[in-house]
Amino acid sequence: MVKSHLPAEAANKQQRLAGKVAVVTGSGAGIGKACALMFARQGATVVGADIDPATIEATVADAKALGLMMLGHAPCDMTKPDDVKKLFDFVVERCGGVDIVLNAAATAVFKPIEELTYEDWRATLAGELDSVFLACKAAWPHLIARGGGSIVNFASANAYLALEGSPALAHCAGKGGILAMTRQLALEGGPHNIRANTISPGMTVTAATSPVIEIPGFLDNVFAHAILKRVGQPEDIAWAATFLASDESSWITAADFSVDGGATAL
Repeated sequence: MVKSHLPAEAANKQQRLAGKVAVVTGSGAGIGKACALMFARQGATVVGADIDPATIEATVADAKALGLMMLGHAPCDMTKPDDVKKLFDFVVERCGGVDIVLNAAATAVFKPIEELTYEDWRATLAGELDSVFLACKAAWPHLIARGGGSIVNFASANAYLALEGSPALAHCAGKGGILAMTRQLALEGGPHNIRANTISPGMTVTAATSPVIEIPGFLDNVFAHAILKRVGQPEDIAWAATFLASDESSWITAADFSVDGGATAL
């Protein structure tokens, strides 16, 4: 697999998020971790949240080793209102406010409809929709108090196309819901200068996707829908998230950015 992204040194030379406070959920691994570290490299004070204390401790340790400012809050189940409230109370108490909310935390069950139970369906919708709703609702008054801010949510290429070999019925429904939810958040946030956008990643290498990627023939199906014949790396997504979190995108809201190697163009 080809890795292609700008080196960390490039981010370290920039300060595109200087002075901002960013909350990054699901920052214990994968795309969430890459975004948290990228935001910190770009000068933000980052508060990372995860349901697994061990993973968030590892991310914070990685940030500190790089001389970056990051705090961790765990365990935090983003589907539980009390946990989410405690997260944002912690952020405001320690950092004084919130400027950026990036919702990377998600859980999903991948099964074909014959095997997908109602409990699997509900768990996926909670893990992909409730987690975003609760974070945005808790952050909303704090974003208003700061005179606005940026919300970055994650949809998926799966919200646009079906991928053979990927039994993603509940996941597709959840990510389609994220697209619609984020457009409405942008509308309601406009008067407060709160921007809300989505990123729709294509197949990206993470701990969660690695077992699927290793299935013989699976990548053939992925590349059949791609212009750039490689899988994504978490940093590919983090660069796009940095742009949407920064003031460079101050006139962009209710938009979806496909970061998928051109998969949804074919």
